[in-house]
Amino acid sequence: MNKVAVYRKAHFNAAHRLHNANLGDAENAELFGKCNFPNYHGHNYELIVKLVGEIDPKTGYVYDLKKLADLIDECVIEKMDHRNLNLDVPEFKNLNPTAENIVVVIYNLLREKIESKYELKVTLYETERNFVEFPA
Repeated sequence: MNKVAVYRKAHFNAAHRLHNANLGDAENAELFGKCNFPNYHGHNYELIVKLVGEIDPKTGYVYDLKKLADLIDECVIEKMDHRNLNLDVPEFKNLNPTAENIVVVIYNLLREKIESKYELKVTLYETERNFVEFPA
């Protein structure tokens, strides 16, 4: 069968502070710079979710993109948009909300809801020039 990739883009804004509680203030400041400021800072995140699968002969879809949009809204946007990731999102209670950790959390939240027959890849832009993908 023919496998096709489908994509859905989304956007959310969130604040965070990069900080490792097991390290001292000086080491955190050295490692994370401005991203360690105690009063947090924010990003306008761009999210791209990619699904790969076979075209369903009944619908002509690989995956209903409205359904994918709804899952992204439920699992990501409602949970993270206009939130402080460190304080408001339980997944980051004990996890440093780096872009790398955020993309893995998003992947896991979506993977729970999307059937395993679909390959899933999540790309997260923290800035126009800085982005991460999972799985790599």
